Amino acid sequence: MTGKTKQPFSYVHIVGTGLLGTSAGLALRERGVEVTLEDVSPSSLSLAEDYGAGTRRSVEHPDPELVIVATPPDVVAEVGLRALEAFPTAIVIDVASVKAGIARDVAASSSHSARFVPTHPMAGRERGGAVSGRSDLFTARPWIICPQDSEATDAVRAFIVSLGALPVEMSPEEHDDAVALMSHIPQLVSSLTAARLQTAPETALGLAGGGVRDVTRIAQSDPALWIQIMAANSLPIAEHLRALRDDLDQVLGALEKVDSTGSKKKLAEALSAGVRGVSRLPGKHGTSTAFASLIVVIDDSPGELARLLTQLGEWGVNLEDLRLEHSPGAEVGFADLTVGKDVVSGVEAQLRDAGWRIAGERS
Repeated sequence: MTGKTKQPFSYVHIVGTGLLGTSAGLALRERGVEVTLEDVSPSSLSLAEDYGAGTRRSVEHPDPELVIVATPPDVVAEVGLRALEAFPTAIVIDVASVKAGIARDVAASSSHSARFVPTHPMAGRERGGAVSGRSDLFTARPWIICPQDSEATDAVRAFIVSLGALPVEMSPEEHDDAVALMSHIPQLVSSLTAARLQTAPETALGLAGGGVRDVTRIAQSDPALWIQIMAANSLPIAEHLRALRDDLDQVLGALEKVDSTGSKKKLAEALSAGVRGVSRLPGKHGTSTAFASLIVVIDDSPGELARLLTQLGEWGVNLEDLRLEHSPGAEVGFADLTVGKDVVSGVEAQLRDAGWRIAGERS
C-alpha cells in the first residue's frame, strides 16, 4: 500500500481495464495513489497490470474511497450498483459516453444513488484497450460531471482537476444531446465516408491526402463499442442525423440542378455555414486562438523526420500539433506543423535557411 497522498483519494479501485480505465490507473499511479484493478477478462487485467496501471484487488485491501466504472456502456449501471453495495462508503463514478439511461437505472434501483456520480471524460483514441492507455490522456480535456449529492460531486470535481482535466457540469440529458453532435455524429460521418473507400479504384486511393485522412481517421474505432453507444443514445443521434439529412437534401438538390438559378448560392451557403461553424470550436482548430500551419516537405528516407523535429527543438519552437501525410510509393511526405501565428514567419525563415522545402502555409 502507498502512504497518504495530497490527492483527493488515496485509494481508487477501477473496474474495466480498457483505454479509459488503464489511462486513469496510469495517471493515478503517477500521482502516488494506490490503484487496484478488476476486469472480467483475465488477459485484459494482466495486460493493464503489466503496463503499470495498478494491481488486482485482494482480500487484504481495505474498501476503496473511489470506484471508477470503466466498463462497456451496456453493463455500467449493473456494475455501478454492485459497487455501491460492495463498498458502502465509496463514491462511485462511471466514464461511459452516455449518461441519461445509466443515471435513471441507478437512481431507480439503489437507495445509495447519491454516492453515484455519472461522469464522462471527453478523451479517447481510435484504438482501445490497455495497450493504448496513456497517463496524460485526460490532460486539458473536458470531463463532464452530472451533479448528484453536493459532497460527492465536490470530491469528484477535485479528483478530475487532480488529473489535469477540466470539469464541466451538465445534466445527463444535456450531456447526451451534446455528445450526439460533438462525438457520435462525427463517428457516423467518418465511418460512412470510409465505407465508400471499399469500392474505390486503386488509382483513386493513391490520391488520398489530408482531406480524406482527416475525415476518416476515427473510422477505425471499435464497431462493437460504438453499437452500444449509439443504441444507448439513439434518439439524440437520430434528431441530429435528421437535421444533417435535411442539409444533404439541400445540397443534393442544388447539385442535381447546378445550372438552375439559386443552385450555386445554396452550395455557397452550405460551405459558408461550415466555415462559420468550425470557427466556433475552441482551440487551435477554431478561431478562438491564433495558430498557423506550415507544411514541410520531407524526403522519404530514414531519419529525416527526426532531423526536422530535432532542429525545431533546438530552435525552441513550440509545436501545437503535428500531422504526417505520406502516400505509399511517394518519394516525399509532408509534415503539417501547427505553430503560433506570432512565430510562424520566423519559423518558416529558419526552416528555409536550413534547407527545408515549404509546401504551403495556411491560417
